[in-house]
Amino acid sequence: MKTLVTGGAGFIGSNLVDALIDDGNKVVVIDNLLTGKEDNLNIKADFYKVDIRDLEAIKPLFIGVDYVFHLAALARVQPSIEDPILFNDINSNGTLNVLVASRDAGVKKVVYSSSSSIYGNQEIMPLREDMNPNPISPYALQKYVGELYCKLFNEIYNLPTISLRYFNVYGKHQALEGAYCLVMGIFVNQRLNNKPMTIVGNGEQRRDFNSVIDVVKANILAARNKDVKNGEIINIGNGKNYSVNELAKMIGGPIINMPSRIEPKETLADNSLAYKLLGWRPIIELPKWIKEYKKDMELK
Repeated sequence: MKTLVTGGAGFIGSNLVDALIDDGNKVVVIDNLLTGKEDNLNIKADFYKVDIRDLEAIKPLFIGVDYVFHLAALARVQPSIEDPILFNDINSNGTLNVLVASRDAGVKKVVYSSSSSIYGNQEIMPLREDMNPNPISPYALQKYVGELYCKLFNEIYNLPTISLRYFNVYGKHQALEGAYCLVMGIFVNQRLNNKPMTIVGNGEQRRDFNSVIDVVKANILAARNKDVKNGEIINIGNGKNYSVNELAKMIGGPIINMPSRIEPKETLADNSLAYKLLGWRPIIELPKWIKEYKKDMELK
């Protein structure tokens, strides 16, 4: 089977590429290395340093591809607020280009990486796919637009698509620095540099932390499932959540608090649809993983 992974040098994308290659698939990787790293690339993949915003450059790479996993994006809420035009160009226009290239090449299915940020603030937990989206950042809105495009391309052009809404992902290759580093990476980097962990607000905001191992498994199941193809939207989350304060306690070390910012107060996935449609269930638990990760990173 020939697959194409956009953003295949990034955190989640590189883990997916490794799993696909281990499973005997031929893999094409597209990445502009804006946030991805060459060190993450699997040497067995065919790598092309191109940008998904350049439709004519990426179209030939889709020819003969069976499945497309679209992970290329600029992530995180706060940077999207600071630079909404760049984020929209990559996350919205780039996604449209990937769908057009997939349609024209006749790929069997596009698996789109979406985000739980689409839910915004909701009154009821856990978060279900049938809830009305409530984006509170440009990034969240752009991810929702991507979902709508996927569904539209299925309805108009008969392109099989599925959108997976990831909740906070952690694991191998996660960033430890830079503007797109997530909270766990920030905390670990601060501890490695003997600095206190910076907690935004009071730290009681809760997040559903999801292992990249489980996310990769969900992508592969989504591609292989012949019945799930009509633009369905599926939560990929652990189904448990922890406060940022609890996360900091698991990592261990001094903390300081910073001013609050725009972000959802809580995320918690109802992942029953993922089990019903894909047979997917998370297997990695955060506390146990952090315990092993601290040993690997030599954190006391």
